[in-house]
Amino acid sequence: MTQRASQSLDQYIGKVIHETRKKQSLTIADVSDQTGISRGMLSKIENAQVSSSLESLLKIANALGVPISSFFKAFDSEEGGAQLVKTDERLEVVRRGTKVGHRYHLLAYDTGPQKTLEPFLISLDNKSEVFPAFSHEGKVFMYMLEGEMVYRHGRQTYHLKPGDALSYDARISHGPEELIEVPIRFLNIVYYDAPNA
Repeated sequence: MTQRASQSLDQYIGKVIHETRKKQSLTIADVSDQTGISRGMLSKIENAQVSSSLESLLKIANALGVPISSFFKAFDSEEGGAQLVKTDERLEVVRRGTKVGHRYHLLAYDTGPQKTLEPFLISLDNKSEVFPAFSHEGKVFMYMLEGEMVYRHGRQTYHLKPGDALSYDARISHGPEELIEVPIRFLNIVYYDAPNA
């Protein structure tokens, strides 16, 4: 195995161990107590600063209650992580401020411990509805499919028609300001920064 491939495997194993430990709400100290491996060494393994022996990996796997094979199973896999959500399987989501005539359909589901993106198909069909302002973590890419509306972001408003795209910081207050032509449908892709941990 080349040095580069070895580093890549070490990074992969470290990430799997870290995620498995976090998912079980265990600290490095907890795993250290159960395995007899020092906290410093466990931290180095998780951060791919050292190559772990199979003996150490077996101790860590036992402490986490998982088979040692789970540390390797998706490494260098060609299967990928594709996810198909059929049109009749889309999950309808109720969000803060959702009212009659305002529907969210989640188009993909993050299965890992950290949410990285949420793609929604949003439909607005009640022209008289008053919409609250939203603000939340993440950044948004919005793409108009049908209808026409004025959308507010902070102090600015944007007149959107099919084919128009708008990107913005979701921490700043935003939401529909005026529905000009209904029904309105648009893609709203919320993406989140990767955690520093």
